[in-house]
Amino acid sequence: MSVRKYLTSRVFFTQALAALAIIFVLGYLFMHWLTFTTDHGHEITVPNLAKLSEEQVEEKLDALDLDYVLLDSVDYNKNFPKFSVVEQDPLPDAKVKVGRKVYIKINASGFSSVKIPDLIQKTYREAVPTLKSLGLEEGTITYIPNLGKDMVLEMRFKGRNLKVGDRVLKASKIDLVLGDGKESYAEPVDSSAIPKEEIPANVK
Repeated sequence: MSVRKYLTSRVFFTQALAALAIIFVLGYLFMHWLTFTTDHGHEITVPNLAKLSEEQVEEKLDALDLDYVLLDSVDYNKNFPKFSVVEQDPLPDAKVKVGRKVYIKINASGFSSVKIPDLIQKTYREAVPTLKSLGLEEGTITYIPNLGKDMVLEMRFKGRNLKVGDRVLKASKIDLVLGDGKESYAEPVDSSAIPKEEIPANVK
C-alpha cells in the first residue's frame, strides 16, 4: 500500500484517533496529578495576627496548617500590647498554600531611651524635625523676650531644664523655650561722659 493510500485509509484514521485519545487521557491524568501535588485550588486565608502574643499566633496558625517565623522586635508602639504582633507578611486576608510561613514582628517591651540633641541656638524649624527623627515629640512652646526670633533658648521635660546628652524615653514630649524677637538692643550709657550735675542721684 502506498503512503498516499495509507494516509487516506480507515486504518490510519483509526490509529490517529486512538493516538489522540491516549494523548488526551494522559494529559487529563497529568493535570490531575499536578493539581494533587501542588494542592491547587486549596488556599487558606491568612488571619489578622495584630496584637496577638507569640503563643496565640502559634495556636491560631497551627489550626490552619500554617507556620510562622519571628523576624525581630520593633520599637515600642504604645498602640499595641507588649510582645504582641505589630507587623505580618503576608498581610491579613491574603490567600496562601498549606504550610506557608507567616513572618511576624513583635512589639518591644517598652520605650528605649535617647540622648537629647544640642538644639540651643537652633531655629524652631530645625529643632522639630531633629526631635521627630529621634522618636521624640514636640511639647509646649513658650516665648520669652530675646533678639533671636524662634530661636531655641531652653529645652524642658516635665518642668525641668534639659542639658545636651540627658536621656529621656522615646515618645517623650520636649517643651521648647523660644525667643520672640522683640527685645531691642540698647547701648550702655557711659556715666563719665555726663556732667556731674546732670547725673541722676541713683547713678552716682
